[in-house]
Amino acid sequence: MKQLNRLTICIALLFCVQVISAQSDSIINAENPSDSLIIQNNTNKLRLLEAQRISDSLKKVELQNQIDALKSTDENKRVALQEELKQLNLQEARLLEQRKLQIEALKKNTKGHPVMGFFGDTLFLIHNKLGSFSPKERADAIGRRIKNLPQNLGFNKDSLKIVEAETTFDILYEELIILSVSDSDGLWNDKTPFELAKDYKSTIGEAVERYRAETNIFTILKGIGLAILVIVIIGFLIKYIIRFFRWSAIRIQQQENKKIKGIQFKNYTLFDAKSQVNALLIVNKILKWFTVLLAIYIALPVLFGLFPWTENFADTLFGYILNPVKKILLALWNYLPDLFTILVIIFVFRYVLKAIRFLKNEIAKGKLQINGFYPDWANPTYQIVRVLIIAFMIVVIFPYLPGSDSPIFQGISVFLGFLFTFGSAGSLSNLIAGLVLTYMRLFRIGDRVKIGEVTGDVIEKSSLVTRVRTIKNEIISIPNSTVMNSHTINYSSDAPEKGLIIHTTVTIGYDVPWKDMYQALIDAALRTELVLKEPQPFVLQTSLEDFYVAYQINAYIREANKQAVIYSNLHQNIQDVCNERGIEILSPHYRAARDGNTSTIPSEYLPEDYEAPGFNVHTTQKKDKK
Repeated sequence: MKQLNRLTICIALLFCVQVISAQSDSIINAENPSDSLIIQNNTNKLRLLEAQRISDSLKKVELQNQIDALKSTDENKRVALQEELKQLNLQEARLLEQRKLQIEALKKNTKGHPVMGFFGDTLFLIHNKLGSFSPKERADAIGRRIKNLPQNLGFNKDSLKIVEAETTFDILYEELIILSVSDSDGLWNDKTPFELAKDYKSTIGEAVERYRAETNIFTILKGIGLAILVIVIIGFLIKYIIRFFRWSAIRIQQQENKKIKGIQFKNYTLFDAKSQVNALLIVNKILKWFTVLLAIYIALPVLFGLFPWTENFADTLFGYILNPVKKILLALWNYLPDLFTILVIIFVFRYVLKAIRFLKNEIAKGKLQINGFYPDWANPTYQIVRVLIIAFMIVVIFPYLPGSDSPIFQGISVFLGFLFTFGSAGSLSNLIAGLVLTYMRLFRIGDRVKIGEVTGDVIEKSSLVTRVRTIKNEIISIPNSTVMNSHTINYSSDAPEKGLIIHTTVTIGYDVPWKDMYQALIDAALRTELVLKEPQPFVLQTSLEDFYVAYQINAYIREANKQAVIYSNLHQNIQDVCNERGIEILSPHYRAARDGNTSTIPSEYLPEDYEAPGFNVHTTQKKDKK
């Protein structure tokens, strides 16, 4: 008897070692290589627990043999042995719980091998090796045995039996073992081996009966009849779909210039009637073919679903549409909290911008005054603050955007930033120059300025360019960086208060007294419209040249934008006054020889009895020397 018990223990030990090896072989085949270290650690722990369980089982058998061999007089020793046996049972229960925990950890990184049914469906999964069979070989062998069962005409699910072997529960049909369920199989499925065997038996029996029911001749004939009916129905449906869209195309053409009169925005015709009809016909054709293809797409799964061999095709076809739609709806549902967060952020920042815009308007109108802050700074400062606030809002919203943490999204963001940085280098320099110009207050809209060689009135100041209208009505756009790098003359900034001094130079010969010339120029300036009487015009002698004196007349004006007209009138008045007072405005190198020459003064300014002088000839006679 003792030898039989020892033989049983040895067989159990060998089987358990095989089971441990089977779990190791199954687990190491995990799909993710990066988890191999974790898997190996859990496997080693499971191996140690199994070895400990085997050792405890051997001790339990030995203790039980000792208890049976004791005489009735050795009661104290019997109690001690029974207590030791009780502790081993408790330790075995603890080891079982630990094994379950290790298997649960392994389930996260491994997948079982499926036992395939008759129509490509999965009946159950195999995780463990048994004997010399790997999990995959076990699954394939079980699948082949199950597929041979319908060939037995007398088969029914009650003919399957569960027989308890030494270490497994076997599912048999007659004398054929379909599969064996071990203790480890039960642990992997959180059931006892017997409960798992009952589930497998029920699954196998139902699969065979379903196969027989769906492959008998009456079911096949019924499926063929239904398939023909579906084809006929879908044929009629497609026929009438085509007829309907053909009728709608005719109706569209008939409505040209009736209900369909084109699309107009004010005086601009976006689509005339003919173009709109053609566009509607194209849409009608697209809808027609979309409806036809949709009808065919819906009919195909119905046809495939009539036969068990093609039933999976129906699920696959429906999955092509339903799975993406399901994913989209699920993603939208899961995104709703982030979406509401984004809406709240936008709402808050919107009213922050409204408050800042209100302050901007108050400052621009002069109602709110801040020392050192000019009203014309209000709008550009608001634009800067607005950009900064929007940028900050985008930074806050960015983590809540779908896919913001994906490498592709981040890569695109970096790429766009790279393009913006290197593609807008010139624009950024103009933008910064525009900000500097705004706060330097070099000029305002409407000022007469001279920027480099360009003179005119400022009509626009943008972030990138300054536009100037010249006196010839030319619009010249000057980049702000060019404005910063050029010298700028503002004629209008102090003209309304202090006046702008205009000046022009006249060159007169030394034969004209300078006092007379001073008075003539001052009188000419005072005659000029828009020249201020106070402060009074004044004259400067700017140079004494070889042939003439340069007189510069200076006069005050307030309308800097009308310089061209004022200068023209001033020049006219200088000529008139000089002519009235007998002052000739000569060319710098004009020789004032009056013998025989008419005066250059216009005749209306000359006396009525004026006559051009004649030539004076003086002769001298030479005395003959004898």
